[in-house]
Amino acid sequence: MNKTAPLAALALTVLAAPLARAEVSSTITLATDYDFRGISQTARDPALQASLDWSSESGFYLGTWVSNVDFGPDSKADFEWDLLGGYRGSIGEDGGFDIGFVQYNFNPSGDKVQFGEFYAGASYKAVSGKFWYADDFSNSGKSATYIEVNAAIPLPNDFGLALHVGQSDGDYWDAAYDGGYFDYSIGVTKSVGNFALALKWIDGSDLKATDGTSGDVFTSEGKVQFSVATTLPW
Repeated sequence: MNKTAPLAALALTVLAAPLARAEVSSTITLATDYDFRGISQTARDPALQASLDWSSESGFYLGTWVSNVDFGPDSKADFEWDLLGGYRGSIGEDGGFDIGFVQYNFNPSGDKVQFGEFYAGASYKAVSGKFWYADDFSNSGKSATYIEVNAAIPLPNDFGLALHVGQSDGDYWDAAYDGGYFDYSIGVTKSVGNFALALKWIDGSDLKATDGTSGDVFTSEGKVQFSVATTLPW
């Protein structure tokens, strides 16, 4: 008698229940620039980005995200591929929390820059905050932190006001740029059918060393960014 067959069937049954209650989605975004904490990752050129996300009713989620990048002629990297996982839940009727880890991979076949960040966040109604920590930021061997506060305020006629402030600090920024820096953005969002539109002013120019770089590579200069995103399935 094959004793492993009933055990395998039981395992599949146990796994099938949470999988049946899970949701899979994909978000595709076209933006005039790929901004990361006030710093351009595409030398202020357009970016095509896509994600694939799995989330369960229990609160656990997994995801992957890709985007083109442009780090200048001295870099072999031409795309970024991230992997993430975490757990989110609610706090009362209007609050929530989110904890997890993201692994950044920049052109694994090229420069092979890979590092991870832990994050923990909380939200209340339209306001949310998140703390990020990397012990080896950008493969530098030095740690970095990022604290951000965001607000998504609904407006009439499917418009919204999007506000963001962030602060980068840590040994990495002290060694590379003699200290951390502040970034912010102010934007208006609009829902049109299955599409989400956003027009933002983004500024990381507090990082003086990159406020206007040659070829706009890693520039932190203030800019206007427009993006269009849609999440599948419709």
